[in-house]
Amino acid sequence: MSEVRVLSIYEGFFSGGARILHSDVVLGLHGGAQRHSVLSVEGEMNREATRQPMEEDACYRSLTAAGVPVTALRRGSDAAGPAAGMTAFTAAELAATARATAAADVVLSLKEQPLALLNQAGLPLRPVVVCLHRSDPENQGPALDALLAGVAAGRVQACVCCAESTRRAYAAAGVPAEILHVIPNGVDLLRFRPDPVRRAQVRAALGIPAQAPLVTFAARWAAMKNVPLFLASARAYLRRSPDARVLMCGAGMTAANPGLRAEIAAALGDEPWLAERMLTLGVRADMEALYAASDVVSLTSSSGEAAPLCLIEGMMCGAVPVATDVGDCADLVAGRGLLTPPDREAIAAAWTEAVERAPLFAPALEACREQFSRTRMVAAYGALIDQVHQGAPLSAQPEPL
Repeated sequence: MSEVRVLSIYEGFFSGGARILHSDVVLGLHGGAQRHSVLSVEGEMNREATRQPMEEDACYRSLTAAGVPVTALRRGSDAAGPAAGMTAFTAAELAATARATAAADVVLSLKEQPLALLNQAGLPLRPVVVCLHRSDPENQGPALDALLAGVAAGRVQACVCCAESTRRAYAAAGVPAEILHVIPNGVDLLRFRPDPVRRAQVRAALGIPAQAPLVTFAARWAAMKNVPLFLASARAYLRRSPDARVLMCGAGMTAANPGLRAEIAAALGDEPWLAERMLTLGVRADMEALYAASDVVSLTSSSGEAAPLCLIEGMMCGAVPVATDVGDCADLVAGRGLLTPPDREAIAAAWTEAVERAPLFAPALEACREQFSRTRMVAAYGALIDQVHQGAPLSAQPEPL
């Protein structure tokens, strides 16, 4: 059997769990039975108060290093967020997209935003699999309409949902249930694991005492992440735990971001000295080390989350998860961590409890590792792509290889 040629369409390369996960899938499947390539609509993104050129992104570098061809339609874009600049395309851009899709057997759309491009008239007809990573389709603007239009036209053959909450939300939004397939998120278990050496090295490098409780917040500076709630919780926690530290990383999570500086100042109020125990590290390529150094991985999101990659990666490194009840977070942390209401005092108390009960959570965190295996996830994606290519019935979710 000849190899299956698969083209992934990205809105752009920027820091975020969905791009990390999708790039992991591409890297895991490229070569052998499948040959993958990536087309990015934007060559540069300006999001979360961060300029993010494609070539500086860790996913881009990993893909190209592995021999996956990556091209961009646009260079030096001023795109500011999801779907920005995704409604008008030049003749040259459509011609380049036509060449890329013509050379593919199956197209993967990373989220629904690229469907504004893929639904354009005149492009070669190729089966499209849309990879969905949120639980709020109603907040995706015109992208949901583009998804429904692609389904109605028969172009979209399947949708991968990274969580049950995603499947339920998109079914309620009008996507036929029979094309929605849940493939849970997974991570590289060799990379994300407890590591006492890394823990000691990171803490020494960051000036964090060996026994100091450390809460890590790995998230973009975005409204859905509810950064003000996290910061208010951090104030309450640092006040009650004089040895503790709080670490923030992700796009926009730097002192260079005036918006974040203003939010920190507002949250700390008349206790600005608490900021001395708050670290803002921005985008990092060594998340496995930061998580290994952490006692708690926390998420305070108010909407949109499905199966947050930060919680999974943190858990696999031994950090106790503490999260608000959004998407599949309740299932992710059940028996392994704590679920909280969106209340700063409750979240601060949960961080304290998580640190104290860490030895009790440790067996459950170790026991669930195989459940979150990257290998299992990649195999399931590969099986679904093969089914779509072969035109096989998709009424049942493909079993992992």
